[in-house]
Amino acid sequence: MNDALRTSYRFCGSLSRKEAKNFYYSFLVLPAPLRRSMCALYAFLRHTDDLADEPAPAVEQRARLDAWRQSVDQALTGGSAACWPGLPALVDTVERHSIPRRYLDEVIDGVAMDLDPCPFATFEDLYGYCYRVASVVGLSCIHIWGYRSDEGRAEELAEACGLALQLTNILRDVREDAMRGRIYLPQEDLDRFGVLPEDLVADRTNDRLRDLLAFEARRAYEFYEKGADLDRLIAPVGRPVHRTIVGIYRTLLDEIVKRHYEVMAGRVSLSPWRKAAITVRSFSGRFERLEPSRAEVPRC
Repeated sequence: MNDALRTSYRFCGSLSRKEAKNFYYSFLVLPAPLRRSMCALYAFLRHTDDLADEPAPAVEQRARLDAWRQSVDQALTGGSAACWPGLPALVDTVERHSIPRRYLDEVIDGVAMDLDPCPFATFEDLYGYCYRVASVVGLSCIHIWGYRSDEGRAEELAEACGLALQLTNILRDVREDAMRGRIYLPQEDLDRFGVLPEDLVADRTNDRLRDLLAFEARRAYEFYEKGADLDRLIAPVGRPVHRTIVGIYRTLLDEIVKRHYEVMAGRVSLSPWRKAAITVRSFSGRFERLEPSRAEVPRC
């Protein structure tokens, strides 16, 4: 590893320690090369989000994302990678783990969708957004950790896990998102339960909204269950990270349900000790074997 690449990985590691919070500690159980790769991927995701979140007119934000997409494409095709310190590490990670380049484009596409928020008419429409901002992240992660595809089953399960996580985010942030003009709940579901735009920015959860959130929570649980078998197809070295992320988000959903979907009065969150406990319990996966296969070997 040359000095420039080493410096780039250090940059990504520093950013991850600062921003990834509890997830970063699950990275620590990984061997150093995989830990560096996870930090490079996280840094890319964080930087992409930040470009869209910086206060500016939508046209300027879109121009920044377009320039960022061009820089990433150029770097991945052997061009200059000097515009952002983490790009050399990202390129090395993508090449080292054979992460499909389209996943990075999908992430940028998903973030760009938030610049000009449009209502999602159906759940199928919302699914496409969730795939771009969450599922492709999981798909990228399993390439870093190593996994057995099982004729595409692992990829399908990773996609389901991403949907579950993003739906949990949407439930938690209903009011905060609506205040920013972003309504992620499908219009068909809003209509079904008689939920009005003003219900999404109220100080308390009314009965109509509570019924809608319960409906969406059941949908999220279905995706958690659908993706549950992914753990057995991931190489043991990556399981602690996967279990930590899924464990924290599913526990957050449990907490939302426990509070009877009162997400309007304040942001539902988990205490640091609960996140730490989930992280510690997740480490047991490091010592389990990959599900045996007759014909395939782990991807890495």
